[in-house]
Amino acid sequence: MQYMVVIFSKRISEFHILPGMEWTGNIRKMESSYEEVIRYRLPIGDQKVEMNPLIGTPVRLHFRGVINCIKCGRKIKKSFAQGYCYPCFIKAPETEECVLRPELCRAQEGVARDLEYAATHCLTEHVVYIAYTSGIKVGVTRQSQVPTRWIDQGALLAIELARTPNRYMAGQLEVAMKNHMADKTNWRKMLYGPDPSKVDLVKEKQQMVKLIPEALMPYVTANNRVQKMVYPVNEYPGKIKSLNPDKEPEISGLLTGIKGQYLLFSGDRVINIRKYGGYLVTLQTVF
Repeated sequence: MQYMVVIFSKRISEFHILPGMEWTGNIRKMESSYEEVIRYRLPIGDQKVEMNPLIGTPVRLHFRGVINCIKCGRKIKKSFAQGYCYPCFIKAPETEECVLRPELCRAQEGVARDLEYAATHCLTEHVVYIAYTSGIKVGVTRQSQVPTRWIDQGALLAIELARTPNRYMAGQLEVAMKNHMADKTNWRKMLYGPDPSKVDLVKEKQQMVKLIPEALMPYVTANNRVQKMVYPVNEYPGKIKSLNPDKEPEISGLLTGIKGQYLLFSGDRVINIRKYGGYLVTLQTVF
């Protein structure tokens, strides 16, 4: 038996990690909690496996060659948009174009794949933010997804730039910023563990505010709180090897950390769990 103690938010949570522990089911993207060190849970079937205690432990992740759509559950040979079958990909509100390009949202005009879904996902308060992931970037998320969105991107620091009443207006503001700041994360650089010590997001925000079109200025917030994220990582990778379970169905080795939606394994190997939503897997402890 191996006994582990993990610190979460100024309290000690104790877990007994046993050799041969096993969980099987279809996976979804990891859930996270903002604590002193980000806390992760991996949905496997109906279970939610606490992942932080497994860091520093040899594990085996076996992809069993079955994929089920995360929307309708049908068995599929190939997934789209991180877990959907093709019919759901082209029809589901979760995969509508404005998910990736909020400036194209038309819900405010009464146009959407599902207006009930749009009411809670598009026609609600959105946050335009500046984050430090692989570098400084601008992004958009629903207010209810703060700080989950930042954690999913592997951000080390984040600050609000503006709040808008809907997704479309947030997208307009983001587009205005894209000419001056990146809007995407270089996932490899993010996983190398960049140093945030010399980054001043308050100063970056002040600079960006000067570039915002006058019509969008009323949405800028006075909130200059910089939120910091600390990830459960014992060792960052060197020369990264991205794992593809479609080609390499069994992954085993020491779990060295978790950042964003990536599991980090010994040997500089990494896997983006969110990319393989709906895959049937077995997770085992093997020490």
